[in-house]
Amino acid sequence: MKNSKPIPIGSLLDPETNDGEEYTSLSELLKDFTDIPNIDQAWTFASNCEEQGPSVMFSVSQANLMLNKKRKYVLSSHIFNGSDNFASFQWAPFPIEMTCVSAMVPSPSGSKLLVVRNTETDSTTSFAIWNPSQVEKEFHIPQSTHGSLYTDEWFGGISWNHDETLIAYVAEEPIPKQPTFSCSGFHSGSSKDENCGSWKGQGEWDEDWGETYGQRRLPALFVINVNSGEVCSVEGIGRSLSVGQVIWSPSKDIPHLVFVGWPSDGRKLGIKYCTSRRCALYAIRAPFSGVDPKEASLITITPDTSSAFFPRFSPDGKFLVFLSAKSAVDSGAHVATNSLHRFEWPADGELEQSAKIFDVVPIVMRVNDFCFPGLYCTNILSNPWLQDGSTMILSSAWGSTQAILAINILSGVLQRVNPGNSILSWNILAVYQDNIIAECSSPVDVPKIKYGVKASIADNWSWQDVSNPICKCSEKVKTLISTRLCSIIKIPVKDGSDSCSKGSSKPFEAIFVSSKSQKTPASDPLIVVIHGGPHSVSLSTFSKSFAFLFSIGYSLLIVNYRGSLGFGEEALQSIPGKIGSQDVEDVFTAIDYVVDMGLANPSKIAVTGNSHGGFLAAHLISQAPDKFAAAVPRNPVCNFALMVGTCDIPDWCYVESFGCEAKSYFTEAPSAEHLVHFYEKSPISLIHKVKTPTLFLLGAKDLRVPVSNGLQYARALREKGVEVRVIMFPDDEHALERPCSEFEGFLNMAMWFNKYCK
Repeated sequence: MKNSKPIPIGSLLDPETNDGEEYTSLSELLKDFTDIPNIDQAWTFASNCEEQGPSVMFSVSQANLMLNKKRKYVLSSHIFNGSDNFASFQWAPFPIEMTCVSAMVPSPSGSKLLVVRNTETDSTTSFAIWNPSQVEKEFHIPQSTHGSLYTDEWFGGISWNHDETLIAYVAEEPIPKQPTFSCSGFHSGSSKDENCGSWKGQGEWDEDWGETYGQRRLPALFVINVNSGEVCSVEGIGRSLSVGQVIWSPSKDIPHLVFVGWPSDGRKLGIKYCTSRRCALYAIRAPFSGVDPKEASLITITPDTSSAFFPRFSPDGKFLVFLSAKSAVDSGAHVATNSLHRFEWPADGELEQSAKIFDVVPIVMRVNDFCFPGLYCTNILSNPWLQDGSTMILSSAWGSTQAILAINILSGVLQRVNPGNSILSWNILAVYQDNIIAECSSPVDVPKIKYGVKASIADNWSWQDVSNPICKCSEKVKTLISTRLCSIIKIPVKDGSDSCSKGSSKPFEAIFVSSKSQKTPASDPLIVVIHGGPHSVSLSTFSKSFAFLFSIGYSLLIVNYRGSLGFGEEALQSIPGKIGSQDVEDVFTAIDYVVDMGLANPSKIAVTGNSHGGFLAAHLISQAPDKFAAAVPRNPVCNFALMVGTCDIPDWCYVESFGCEAKSYFTEAPSAEHLVHFYEKSPISLIHKVKTPTLFLLGAKDLRVPVSNGLQYARALREKGVEVRVIMFPDDEHALERPCSEFEGFLNMAMWFNKYCK
């Protein structure tokens, strides 16, 4: 773990003030939770045997604390369909570890598997093409051709063509040539003794896309011929467009590459967690198609749409479907309600500059009780289709839960296919014919694999639990979780609240986890958990870190204040301009609600949150100085006036602080009046009121909320005599999700809360 050990400023593990045995005991328990694997992806493959159903391959990850990385492996199973829609899963005896693998992509027929390796130290990218028994081909792509592949959920895209001879993908553009200098000055040509008495100059600085992309320059499009290994960069796009999410068009005679493009000729504002960046769908003739690449023209498919992403072709190739975040782009909210659209793909493959676009699922403005709240999708499967070829399956936030939806792209009819009226959240893993493989969990239920079968007559689904070796936990964890209950509470908006719409005056939600014992919930200390964003949502999924906290005797109140995703667009848009007031008021209202119901002890309340959740934690301890026994902000926004000039999303500072007027105000050089407004919106303006002992968890490489924000606030608190500790993770970014960072962060959080709340 070279250079990965956190640097404590005021160590919590002090033999004179802390119990070393307690620290050891908590560490061992947290390790039990950390060891629970995560299912990342799944793929289904047709069987050659009629009596046997498909096989399924799961990609699984597990924290490796010794290497500070995630160990990745695959585990496969055959599915046998029995009577009464009951399916039997027969699992492989052992998983297979996939060392240094960054992506796995099966071919359309399922007969080949692309395995991509991008290591941190190698200068090449490895492509291995597997058949069911062995490696058929292996190619090593040097950095002179391109850098490492983009495999993240946004720019990442790897796509086989239909006859499985070509693969399109997104990779870092090759490193541009840099000037070479020596003691005698500039060398115009390549020097034979470059390494002796010379050095490479830096060249011109390139804008990047901010948080998590700080070491990247430009995602570009490439195609590899899987027979010859020849790699061709796709010409005709230009450096003014960053590309991602590439797929092949259905036409074999005139093959096009369809992809998402983000204009990048100006400043690239941070794109991680931000769907508010303008983007469109583009198409270009594919290399190796008999057309001179230099003559290929770029076609804008959606020129009149400010946002288009996650393109998917229907199985018959007649329609192209995509999501849009137009509401986020237009309003400036970094995430907002999605809409789903389709247009007809020309049968002859001859594209026009624009196509007639039809709305499939529009934006939902206001939500009626128990009704569909709108689309909130973070991804779509590469093959999301049922057998009818017009119904796609996807996962979406539905209030504080996640639901699986079936959407007919022709009629627009939408159905929630997982059982409703439950605290469980469901996530789609794979679709095969009219069957669904999914994962479901709750804060008190470790993830389970579910197998869904569509009824042949009615649009009903039957679901069965799948016994599997993946989602396992220790007996100690099972016992501790079994003592807890979870519910989703609807919190009425406080009377007199400044609501701008009927949608934002409806009750918001909080997830409450407490002891099953009727005597202990009110005596257990309460941890208030606040999500970031503010346009995000805490879903009722299983969280290993939060489960660790409630397993050591805490109740959790996880608040989805107004402005969260999953509750309609009016509620979401109610918060810009009102941060630090409306959101704070909602959290106070939720706390008072559970206290008044006798579910929490008002003298034992702690608070934690990341990013905007840290902003709220800092506001809460200043606006109610005597209410909280302890606080742990993680990469908190503490001073907008400082953040606006140092972060990757200065427009966010304007939108959330000024509201609907932000777009006309936004500038890279804020006025003195704007800086005063930013300061007044910030927790640091009320720092003189704070009394609460506060532990800060900070990532030194955070580009979203630069570490200076948290450090300034922590130093100011210490200056005023407040008990403060800071733990700095030198190699971590905004999410603090590297295995060691998450482990040590929550371990020290537990110690901090135990010290002040028990």
